[in-house]
Amino acid sequence: MNAITSRADATTPGLDGWADFLDTIDALDIRDLHAVRDTLGEGQRRIADAFTAEVSIGRLVKARGQIVDRVLQHAWRVLTATEHACLVAVGGYGRNELLPQSDIDLLVLYESGQLETVRPSIESFLTHLWDLGLEIGHAVRTPAECAEIAADDITIITNLMESRVLAGDPALFARMRAATSAEHVWPSADFFNAKIAEQNTRHARFDETAYKLEPNVKESPGGLRDIQTIAWVAKRQFSAQTLDGLVDYGFLSQREYSDLQRGQAFLWRVRFALHVLTGRNENRLLFDHQIQIAHMLGYDDAENTLAVERFMQRYYRNIKALSALNDILLQLFSEAILHVDDEEDERPRPINERFQARHGFIEVTSDRVFEQTPSALLEIFYLMETRPGLHGIRARTLRLMRRDRRLIDESFRNSIHCRRLFTEILRQRSGVIRALRRMNRYGILGRYLPNFGQIIGRMQYDLFHTLTVDEHTLFVIRNMRRLTLSRFDDELPFASELMQSLNKPQILYIAGLMHDIAKGRGGDHSELGAADARDFCEAHGLSSEDTDLVCWLVRRHLLMSMTAQRRDINDVEVVNDFAREVGSRERLDRLFLLTVCDIRATNPDLWNAWKESLLTDLYLNTRRALERGLDDPLNRDELVAETRSSAAAMLTRAGINTPAFKQLWTRFEPEYFLRHSPDEIARQTRAIIDHGDDGRPLVTLTDIPDQGTTLFVYTRDRDYLFGVTTGVLAQLGLSVLDARINTTSDDYTLDTYVIADSTGEPIHEAFRREEVEQALVSAIADPTIESIDVTRRPARRNQYFNVPTQIYFSQAIERDCTIMEIITADRPGLLSIIGDVFHRCGILIETAKIATIGERAEDVFFVTDRQQIALRDEGILRELRRTMTLELDRADN
Repeated sequence: MNAITSRADATTPGLDGWADFLDTIDALDIRDLHAVRDTLGEGQRRIADAFTAEVSIGRLVKARGQIVDRVLQHAWRVLTATEHACLVAVGGYGRNELLPQSDIDLLVLYESGQLETVRPSIESFLTHLWDLGLEIGHAVRTPAECAEIAADDITIITNLMESRVLAGDPALFARMRAATSAEHVWPSADFFNAKIAEQNTRHARFDETAYKLEPNVKESPGGLRDIQTIAWVAKRQFSAQTLDGLVDYGFLSQREYSDLQRGQAFLWRVRFALHVLTGRNENRLLFDHQIQIAHMLGYDDAENTLAVERFMQRYYRNIKALSALNDILLQLFSEAILHVDDEEDERPRPINERFQARHGFIEVTSDRVFEQTPSALLEIFYLMETRPGLHGIRARTLRLMRRDRRLIDESFRNSIHCRRLFTEILRQRSGVIRALRRMNRYGILGRYLPNFGQIIGRMQYDLFHTLTVDEHTLFVIRNMRRLTLSRFDDELPFASELMQSLNKPQILYIAGLMHDIAKGRGGDHSELGAADARDFCEAHGLSSEDTDLVCWLVRRHLLMSMTAQRRDINDVEVVNDFAREVGSRERLDRLFLLTVCDIRATNPDLWNAWKESLLTDLYLNTRRALERGLDDPLNRDELVAETRSSAAAMLTRAGINTPAFKQLWTRFEPEYFLRHSPDEIARQTRAIIDHGDDGRPLVTLTDIPDQGTTLFVYTRDRDYLFGVTTGVLAQLGLSVLDARINTTSDDYTLDTYVIADSTGEPIHEAFRREEVEQALVSAIADPTIESIDVTRRPARRNQYFNVPTQIYFSQAIERDCTIMEIITADRPGLLSIIGDVFHRCGILIETAKIATIGERAEDVFFVTDRQQIALRDEGILRELRRTMTLELDRADN
C-alpha cells in the first residue's frame, strides 16, 4: 500500500520519453549483463535529472519501481520455467516506493511440495539479479509458511500487507493474502497495539525527540516511518488502500491529508537527495551532507541565517507537524479499534461546561467550544496539570485545536484571563513541562508567544548546540523541574537542594523560557531576550522586583558559565568581580541553577563532574564573598593562610611530620595555595614526601569524588614539559579539562591536570591509570623527547567545519600575567602543539582553562615571559599571535 497516494493516474509525466524508455527494457536481451546494467544506470540518471528539474517527488519515487518492475518481470519470463511459483514485491518496493538506493525486497511464493521443482529456476533468477548489481532481499516460502511465520513477527506481517504480484501464478498470491488476513493472524486490535509499541520503542532510541543534530529521516519521531505506521494501521483495520481513503471514512480531513502529502513529499525529497549524494541507502541527515542537501533543495543564505540552518529549520518544523498528525490519527484509531465496544458504555465525566473526561482523556463538550471561548485553548493544558487522572487529549479535540488555533491573535494575547491562565500553568507543582511540550507540539505555544514561534525548529550549525532552540529551551525547563523532584536528588544533590529551597520557582521557569528567545534575530540575543522578558513579565502581572530579576537572569545567563570556564576562579579578584556583578544571594542562587540546567540542555555530552565542580566552587566562593559584604572583599593573603592551615591540619591528622611538609612548603609560591584546595594540597604534599628524591618524575592519577580524575606531575622542570605531557595524554585518547602549572623556587614543577576519557568520564580502571602513569614517566624522564606525534584522527563530525584560528590578548593586572585566548578547530594533540609554540617563543604557562565547544576549542592560557612578567610589548604579542596562528592552521590542514 502506498503510504500516501492519490487516485490520480500513477504515470510519470515530466520525465520526457519515459514510457518509451520503459518499453526498451522489454526488448533487451536480459542475459546481456552489460546492456541491462547500462539501461539501469540510464534510468537512474534520468530520475536524478528529473529530481534536479523538480519533477514531482511522488512520481520520482515510483519511477525507479517501474524500471525494476520491468527488469524483474522480463527476467522472470526468460529465466524461470515454472508454473508453480509467483514473484511478489513486498515492503517499500511493494508500496511502489523506491528511492535511488532503496532495497528491493522480494517474496517468491511456491506451491507446497514443489520446492525441488522450482528451486533451479528461482536460484538462476536471483543469481542473475545479483549479477546485475541489484540490492535484493528475498524470501522463498509457501503461502502457509508465510502465515505461520507472520503470526509471530509484526515486521513480516507488515511486509506482507504491502505486497503486490509482479509475475507468476496470481492464485498463490491470493492464497497468501487470505492466509495472512486479519481473520487468521494479527487481528486489527493486536496489530494496532504491536505497532504502537514498535513506534514507542523506535522513538525511545532517539530519546523521544527528532530535534537533534543529525536526525534520521526515516526512523526518527516525525519521520517517514511514522507516516507508514498510520498507513499500516489504516490498512489492517479499515482496508483503506490509500490514506486518502481515510478521508472517506471520516478519519482524516482533507486539510490533514494535504498536510500529510506535503510533509511526506518534503521528507522524500530530503531522502532522495541523501541517496543521490551518498550513492547508498543513507537515511541519516549527517553533518557531512546537510550543507550540500540544503543547496540541492534550493536554499540560500539569508540575513542572520545560513542556508543549511534555513533548510534544517524547515525540516524540524515539518516533522513537528507530522508528529502532531501522527498523534491525532493514532488516537482516533485507538478510539475506533480499542474502545469501539465500550464507547457508549462509559459516560463522559463532566469537568466544567467546556470539557469532559472519557477513558482518561480530556475532550471538549461541543465542536464550538474553542470558537465560543478561545481561552479554552490554554485552559485545556491547565486542566490536564491539575487533574492527575487525565493522561491525554482526545483526537477529535486535537483536531479542533489545530483548526481553531488561528484564534490566538493579539486580542487573545492581551486578554487578562488568558495571561492569568498561562501564568497558572507555569505555577503548578507538577505537569509544567508536559504542558509546555504539548503546547509546543500542537502549535499553541508559538502562537501565544510569537517570538517563541520564531525559534521553533531553529538550529545552529555547530556541534555544541545539539537541539533546536525551542527543544533546548524546553529541556532547560525540564532540567529545572527535575531538580524539584526528590527522586532525582542523587543526580545533582547540591543543585537539587538549592532548587527545592527556592521561593517562587516560576521566576526561574520564565527566565528559562526567555533566555534564548531572541536567537537568530541578529544582535546580542541576551539583550534582546531581556527586552522580550520585560514585556512578558509586565504583561503577565509580575511585580517590578520579580520582573527585574527575570530580566537580569536573561541578560546575564551566560555570565557564570563564561566566568567558570574562561576565568581563573582561584583568583580572589575574579571572584570579587563576579560577586559585585551578581550583587545578591537571590541572583546567585537562580543564576547557578539556570546555568547548570542550560549547559546540560545545550549538550549533555559536555556536562561532567569537573564542570559541575567548577560551577559549584564559583558559587560557594561567591556566596562567601557576598556574606562578607561587597565592601569587605576576599583577601589573597587571608585565603592563602586559611588554605595552608586547613591542609596542615589534614597532614597532621594523617601522621605526616610537621617540619617535613612545612620545609617543603617554603619552596612553593603563594599562587599554589590559591589554585588548589586544602585536601588537594595535602594529597600532593604527602605524595612528594613519600616519593622521596630519586630523580624520577612523580606522576599520580587520583579519582576525586564529584570532580573527576586529577593528574599530578612533580619533577625538575624541563623543556617542552607541557607539550610532552599533553601529547602523551592525547595519544592515549584522553582529554585535558583543566591545567594548573606551578614552579617551585628551586626549579621544580607542580603541574595539576584534570583529565577524562573520550566520553568525558573519569578514568576508573586501575590498569588504565597505571598505563597513563608509566607512559608519562617514561616520556618526561627522556630529555630527548621534545614533542609527541599524536596519530589519533579527529572525530568524523569535526572534519566538516572550518574554524580559522583566532587569538585575543588581555592583561590580568592584579597578578602580572597575560591572558591569551585561543579559538581554533578542536583536534587530538592540540594542546601539545600549543605547548610547543609556547616553548619556542619563551612563554611560561601559569594556568590553562580548556573548553571544547563542539567542533571548536576555546582555550584560555594565563602566561608570562621567562622572568614571570606579563607580556606587554605589542611586537612580542604580534609575533606570538602570528606564530601560533600559522602553526595551528597548518596542523589543521
